[in-house]
Amino acid sequence: MQLFKACVLVALIVSASAGYSDSLARDIFWPMCAASYSHHPENCIANKLTNSKLVKQVTVPCDADKNDNCSGFIAVDNKEEVILIIFRGTEGFTQLLTEGSSEVFSAPAQFLGGGVSPYFLNAFNQVWFGGLKDAFLTVRNTNPTFKVWVTGHSLGGSMANIAAATIASNGYAASSNMLLVTMGEPRTGNAAFAKAYDALNVESYRVTHKHDIVPHIPPKHVNPYGYEHHKSEVFYDNDMSSGSAYKICSGDDSNKCSSASLLDVSVTDHFDYFNIVVPDYGVAGCISK
Repeated sequence: MQLFKACVLVALIVSASAGYSDSLARDIFWPMCAASYSHHPENCIANKLTNSKLVKQVTVPCDADKNDNCSGFIAVDNKEEVILIIFRGTEGFTQLLTEGSSEVFSAPAQFLGGGVSPYFLNAFNQVWFGGLKDAFLTVRNTNPTFKVWVTGHSLGGSMANIAAATIASNGYAASSNMLLVTMGEPRTGNAAFAKAYDALNVESYRVTHKHDIVPHIPPKHVNPYGYEHHKSEVFYDNDMSSGSAYKICSGDDSNKCSSASLLDVSVTDHFDYFNIVVPDYGVAGCISK
């Protein structure tokens, strides 16, 4: 069984160099997003990533009232030469979004030649400077040629976007050796940030599921601060079961993928990607019940 898992991981890593990979998103990135909801992500790592190990998990308060936590972790696979950085969303964050809270999408904070949500930037900074940066630089300096994969769900998706921008713009890793795949990422920053991020040439995919409401927040044409998505979107207009079709829209904020129809938006679809529901799956160690 361990040999089989190792062979699967090798195949996924090879496919990552050939554009978007459904298998990589389904079998690696989404399970690791689920793992971030657990206090013991090493259980998911052991069950899904052969030859990988947890380097560090950082969990810190991420709002002004200290009522909600943000979290991220780093894993490394020395055999396949991959460093993974994963960020977690929160139930409290989803509630803020669906209630239309102005706290999340206030005037953008300056970042990378544009602006990003101060809420997202603060959440990222709390985790990054709370120990994740030092852990990443330590493992990166030890393994300077390793690929760097970054992912996250919901709030974690925006944190992952900011992380990828931080790593690439500071030269911590070459853009050509990086991959960002987010799930249900809201609009992270304004148009200037989206363009500046795109210019870094990090291979990036925002995966969206059918009626998931979060990628449409804040609404594109009615938010006063010009929040827009970076490219590219991978849209599954189905239940995301194995073998499901998907559409790739390469523009920054295309109207041809999930934004083509904004009727019947759903919170349920936000937590259900690839037929796996978070946080339950991650808490269970990435073992299907």
